[in-house]
Amino acid sequence: MAFPYMEAVVGFMMLKYIFETYLDLRQHAALKLPTSLPKTLEGVISQTYLEKCRAYSIDKSNFHFVKQFVTIIMDSATLLFGVLPWIWKKSGVVLESTGVDAENEIYHTLTFLAGAMIWSQITDLPFYLYSTFVIEERYGINKQTVWLFIKDMIKGMMLAIIIGPPVVAAIILIVQKGGPYLAIYLWGFMFVLSLVTMTIYPVLIAPLYNKLTPLPEGELRARIETLASSLNFPLKKLFVVDESTRSTCSNAYLYGFYKNKRIVLYDNLIQKCKNVEEVVAVVAHELGHWKLNHTVYLFVAFQVLIILLFGGYALVKNSKDLFMSFGFDSQPTLIGLMLYMQTIIPVLPLIIFGHNFVRRAFEFQADAFAKKLGYSKPLGDSLVKQEGNLSGLNADPWYSAYHYSHPTLVERLAALDEPHNKAD
Repeated sequence: MAFPYMEAVVGFMMLKYIFETYLDLRQHAALKLPTSLPKTLEGVISQTYLEKCRAYSIDKSNFHFVKQFVTIIMDSATLLFGVLPWIWKKSGVVLESTGVDAENEIYHTLTFLAGAMIWSQITDLPFYLYSTFVIEERYGINKQTVWLFIKDMIKGMMLAIIIGPPVVAAIILIVQKGGPYLAIYLWGFMFVLSLVTMTIYPVLIAPLYNKLTPLPEGELRARIETLASSLNFPLKKLFVVDESTRSTCSNAYLYGFYKNKRIVLYDNLIQKCKNVEEVVAVVAHELGHWKLNHTVYLFVAFQVLIILLFGGYALVKNSKDLFMSFGFDSQPTLIGLMLYMQTIIPVLPLIIFGHNFVRRAFEFQADAFAKKLGYSKPLGDSLVKQEGNLSGLNADPWYSAYHYSHPTLVERLAALDEPHNKAD
């Protein structure tokens, strides 16, 4: 008797939904508790602003319940009613009607993905629009215009059309010719692709969405260059990105390989911080991630995870039962990979929990690194001004352990206030 893969996947999806909804309910209850300013924030922010952040979090939570309920219903229906095999068959019909060989798996797969992308856009778009242009607009977080959103969506679709076909074709060919070393070949391809993406994204893709300009000469630039030099960080360029055109969120990040490093500051960060010291403190935190090799550790862990996933895929890629369970009467390569990814849903909560656990530890370490450099107070002051941090003041511990990749603001401020010997 064939194993009911599809029924099992839907069952695990439901269990995951129930588990995450339970955590959401705990978080929603925590958000509704009376909010008082923690001692670390007394005199730093007003009770009025705190209540505004609380109201925003509750609105987002209410919206999240609706979105997750609709999503689980639609995802389950997509599998149970055979939407994917229907799109696959229809894509073959479209190819035949245009005179293209429907037996060509690459052409057929690309047509299927185009149909799936259109379906995804139709189902996801209303949620994004409401979240961005209703909830975030209500609280002054969104700065993106409808026209800018449309332009971004068109750019994203164009990038998918340019980048997608060669990547899809390469994966199909590798699976067809990979033999016993399929997992190694797939991992090697994805490894090279990730390196290429990290190289070209900030140079060719990011500028399509945001304008990066060199940070002007002045005290801020001099202070950052001095800090980078003292840590032997090979800084080549220092940019400011116009994030204010889309959001009020503020941050900074590093990118680049080996001796060709760059630092990017959100313009919001410079605008919100009342002095140079606070901006430099954020950069010190990011340099802490670099100095402590956090990015390297996460990258290596991700590569191990990828090769394990591909190893599992190699074991089931020729399973006729897998395809038939989901309603496919043929065994297309990329479809097999997509179906396999559905079957590993049971391990996703463990991966999410482990990833967030490590990330939170790294954030504490990067904060401690900045603290050792003498930026404890300015880093704390800048954290208070960064959008999103205040939403975690009433975080339920179970919810934050599963969902948060960063410690809550209160936790970070408390760690910064500890004596050095405890923070080390």
